[in-house]
Order: sequence, then structure tokens, then C-alpha cells
Amino acid sequence: MIANPDYKYMSLQEYLEWEERQEFKYEYLNGEVYAMTGGTIPHNDIAVNLITALKNQLRGSRCRVNMADAKVCVSEEGPCYYPDIVVSCDERDRQATKFLRYPSLIIEVLSPSTEAYDRGGKFTQYRRIQTLSEYVLIDAEKVSVECFRLNDRGFWELHPYETGDEVEFASIDFCFPVSLVYEDVQFPN
Repeated sequence: MIANPDYKYMSLQEYLEWEERQEFKYEYLNGEVYAMTGGTIPHNDIAVNLITALKNQLRGSRCRVNMADAKVCVSEEGPCYYPDIVVSCDERDRQATKFLRYPSLIIEVLSPSTEAYDRGGKFTQYRRIQTLSEYVLIDAEKVSVECFRLNDRGFWELHPYETGDEVEFASIDFCFPVSLVYEDVQFPN
């Protein structure tokens, strides 16, 4: 994320109206907007692999899967983010056109420039979403999938997956080999 140099505090409604007129996507946090930067080819390939598998898995279900152009707003005041992949099975999101509010699964493919924020501040905000039960971080430079899953005691547990493992997204009852995530992905040297 890159801060907007023409900073002016905006309400969530002002942000939503302003962003519609912009050439680029912006995330919204505490009245400020941040330009979204592009990802790498491995980042894109990982997202495409997962979105394809998820779309096939969820076809005909009450769940909808969206990718990087779908905005998620944590609350009526924000913040709003563009996760790489988001799945909502909540009826309240079925007719959404501007943003989703009730996801069950959010997936971020990590970039060196945003990894710390994805693990920290962004995850802190996402945990405020009452319907969210899984948050997944995927490394684009090596085989590593980290699934944070909300347990029945209200605590987030880490379920790490590496080469040869079977990944489970319990929120949508989907299991698959970790190799599916990294199919045809070329890591940087």
C-alpha cells in the first residue's frame, strides 16, 4: 500500500464515492486512502490457481468467491481492503455490488512490501468481522500456506501447511493438496 500524497480525511461514504471516480484501487483506513500496488507473476499465479479451485468447489452452493477487485469493509466506518481472495456464504452479501461485509474466508498472497501489515494490522482489523472464521496467508516466494482458524473457544489457531500437505479450509469444507496452490508457479531465484 502507498499513502495518497493528497491526503484529506474522508468518511467511509466519501471514500466510496471518491474511489468510483479513480483510475486505481485504494484501500481505506482511519479516514486515509492507500493506493494498491501490483503484484508479481507468482503472486498472480497463486491467486488464479486458488480462485479456480474455489469457484469449482463452491459452484451451486450458497457461497460466492471473489478476487482482488472485490472490496471488504470491516464495519460501517471501515476500514476497507481488497483481499486477494474472499469467500462469503452469508445471504447479506449475495446482492452486494460495492463491497462485502460478511466473509467467512479471506486469503492474502504475501508480498514482501505488505507481509508485515497483512500479518499484523490488517489481521487485527479482519478479526473484527463476526462472520470470519478463517484467514489464510500464502507465501509467493516459497511453499507455505498459513491458515488461521477461529476455534470454538474464540481463539485464532494457526494451521501451517508445507510441501506434501493436504490443506483444509474448514469454513467451506474444502480439502486439497498444497501443490494445487503452487501449480505452475515459478519462484524468484
